Amino acid sequence: MTETIEGRARILLDRARAGGERIATAESCTGGLIAGAITEIPGSSNVFDRGFVTYSNAAKVAMLGVSEATLAAHGAVSEAVAGEMAAGALARSEATLAIAVTGIAGPGGSDAKPEGRVCFGLALLGRAVATETVEFGPLGRSEVRRATVAHALDRLITAL
Repeated sequence: MTETIEGRARILLDRARAGGERIATAESCTGGLIAGAITEIPGSSNVFDRGFVTYSNAAKVAMLGVSEATLAAHGAVSEAVAGEMAAGALARSEATLAIAVTGIAGPGGSDAKPEGRVCFGLALLGRAVATETVEFGPLGRSEVRRATVAHALDRLITAL
């Protein structure tokens, strides 16, 4: 998509409103920026239900019900955890659609989990959770986070 983040958020809200959908977010590496982009748009309160900022593993477990076994087996930056985050956000909200993100914005990373790797989870009421990993590369912390927000909004728009 070529839209700005604000443009994406407007499209998302229009589509969600038209379909009677409600949205929740579960964010780690973006620290609430997806929720912030959505709620920046006036009138978003009739579509956006809530956001969970679960930066620590303990928060992922306590707030979203992510399994400690999943965290131990796969690590926080994994599709398995992103999927559980999305499912947990959906289950713990009044939303019909939830997006989750967990990644390595940088600086740093490792050979196994490089800077710029972000895992996404998408949960829709009555459907199986979908996950994906995007390698944004070492763009720098702010750019990885911005790209993650844009991609998350695109995923939500596509889901609607």
